[in-house]
Amino acid sequence: MEFNETGRVLVKDLSPHDFEELYVLRLALEPVAARLAAPALHENSSRLDNNIKATSKAPTLIRLTHLDLDFHEIILEASGNGRLLKLWHSLRSELELWLGRLNRSKQLHTRGTREETVGSHEELVQAFTTKSPVECERMMRQHIVGWHEWLPTTEVLE
Repeated sequence: MEFNETGRVLVKDLSPHDFEELYVLRLALEPVAARLAAPALHENSSRLDNNIKATSKAPTLIRLTHLDLDFHEIILEASGNGRLLKLWHSLRSELELWLGRLNRSKQLHTRGTREETVGSHEELVQAFTTKSPVECERMMRQHIVGWHEWLPTTEVLE
């Protein structure tokens, strides 16, 4: 949200530059969180499993977007790093706009946004339960990088 010159609240419209900045921040935060969270999630991934079940039944893209971000937040919580989680919380509202926009764009082109989200999250949970923390970090980075092709350009927004 932003305030105009009269003090009225406006919903912020993200520019291509905003999308790129949020993408870079996700790349900085989430792979590290995945590495730190790996031992805890290796022991207990039930919250992630429950999230995936709910995501597979998400009736709308809005609900899918919230569940997707919840999945990532569970990982940040499991990292045990309060400052990473605090940074995530400070970005959450903009990430909802970011991911919601990307999900809508992806849905228009592939019609498989929910299935792709569930599949990629299942792969991450599999990594947490079977792979090393370093491999979990690599897979999370790959997961985030996969969104780069869906970032809007100036031409798309005009």
